[in-house]
Amino acid sequence: MTLLDLADGRKLDIAVSGPSDGIPLVFHHGTPGSVLPFRAIERATHARGLRLVTYSRAGYGRSTRLPGRSVVDIVADARALLDHLGVRRCLTAGWSGGGPHALAMAARLPDQVAAVAVLSGVAPYDAEGLDFMAGMGQGNIEEFGFALEGEQVLRAGLETEAAVLREAEADDLRETIGTVLSPIDRSFVAGEPGEDLAANIREGLREGPDGWIDDDLAFVRPWGFDPGEVGVPAYIWQGAEDLMVPFEHGRWLAAHVPGATAHLDREHGHLSMAMGRTATILDELLPHL
Repeated sequence: MTLLDLADGRKLDIAVSGPSDGIPLVFHHGTPGSVLPFRAIERATHARGLRLVTYSRAGYGRSTRLPGRSVVDIVADARALLDHLGVRRCLTAGWSGGGPHALAMAARLPDQVAAVAVLSGVAPYDAEGLDFMAGMGQGNIEEFGFALEGEQVLRAGLETEAAVLREAEADDLRETIGTVLSPIDRSFVAGEPGEDLAANIREGLREGPDGWIDDDLAFVRPWGFDPGEVGVPAYIWQGAEDLMVPFEHGRWLAAHVPGATAHLDREHGHLSMAMGRTATILDELLPHL
C-alpha cells in the first residue's frame, strides 16, 4: 500500500496489484471499508489482465479525513489516483457505499472511465419515489436515523459499534452485523469472504469511525452531482435479498442512470452479489475497453 500525496495536503492510501501493463479497475469500497482488497475480486480482476486499484476513502484507515465531504468530492481524489498511475483509461466499480462514488467518478471523468458497475449501491436519500430506509435491517435504519440528526448524534451512535468491529473476526460478523444479514449473506460471511470483509472493515476503522461518519452524512445530503449526468456505459447489480441496501435502491438507479443495464436479481443479497457474481460483472465491463 502507498500513501499518495494530494494537492490539498491530504494523503490517500492506495493499493495496486496485477499485471503492470494492465488497464486499472478502480474499486470503491463499501461503508465502512478500506483499501484492503477482497481476494475473490482480486483473482477475477487479475485473471482478465486488469490491475486492481483500491483505496481508502478520506477518513478511513490511513487516508486523511476530509470533514464535510460530499460524494462528488471523490472525483478529485480519483483524478489524482489516475494521474499517479499514468493512465488515460480505466474501468470503475463500487460496492454498497462505494456505488455513489463510482457513479460520481463516471459522471465527472467520462474521458477516462470506459464503463462503470454499481454493486448493491446506495441511491440518493432525497430520490423522488424512493423510501430510502424501507426494507433495511434494523441496524441500518438506526444508523441512518442517527445520520439525519447530524454528526454529533451519529458519532455517539457509531463509536461503540466501530470499537467492536475494529476487533471483529469473520466468525463475529454474524453477531455484530446480524440485523442486516439476510440468510444468503450469512452463508457468505463464512470462510474467505467473511475473513476479507472483517479485515477490510478493521483496516477502515483502525483510527476511529471518521470515514464511516462522513460517508453516512454524505449519503443523506445532496451528492453534489446527479446520477443522470453519467454518460458512459453503466451496469446496476442489485439483489432482492439485501437488508443493507434494499432492492428498490437498485431499481431507482437503474431507472435514473441513463442507458443503464439492470441486473435485478431476486436470489442474491448484499455480500453474495459482490462476491458471487464478480466474474460476470467484470466480463460485462471488458468489451468497453
